[in-house]
Amino acid sequence: MSKSVVLGASSNHSRYSNKAVRSLLKRDHEVVPVGTKAGEIKELEIHTGKPDIPDVDTVLLYLAPNRQPDYYDYVISLKPRRVIFNPGTNNPEFIDLLKENGIETAEDCALIMLNSGEY
Repeated sequence: MSKSVVLGASSNHSRYSNKAVRSLLKRDHEVVPVGTKAGEIKELEIHTGKPDIPDVDTVLLYLAPNRQPDYYDYVISLKPRRVIFNPGTNNPEFIDLLKENGIETAEDCALIMLNSGEY
C-alpha cells in the first residue's frame, strides 16, 4: 500500500482529519499524521513540525487556506504524487504551485474517495 500523510491531523475524534487517519488504517494504508499539536490517533503518534517522511504517495490537507503558506515548501519537499484538498482547504495559489512542481492535485473529500474505492 502507498504511504499517505494527513497534514492537519488532530487527536479529536470528531475532526475529519482524525476520521481520515482511522479510515486509512482500517484499509491497511500506511499513514503518517502530522499536526500542530502532539497527540495520538489509534496507535499512531501525531508528528509536529515538519518531519522528514520518505516515499510519500499522497498528502491529505486538513489545513485552512490561510495556514497553508507555511507548509508550501514542506509539502513540495515530500515529493508526493498527489495532494488532496479536502472541503474547506481549496487554495488556487497552492494548487498552481503544486502543479508547477509536477504534483497532481484533487479537490475532493478523502473520506468519500476511500469509501467509494476512488482513493
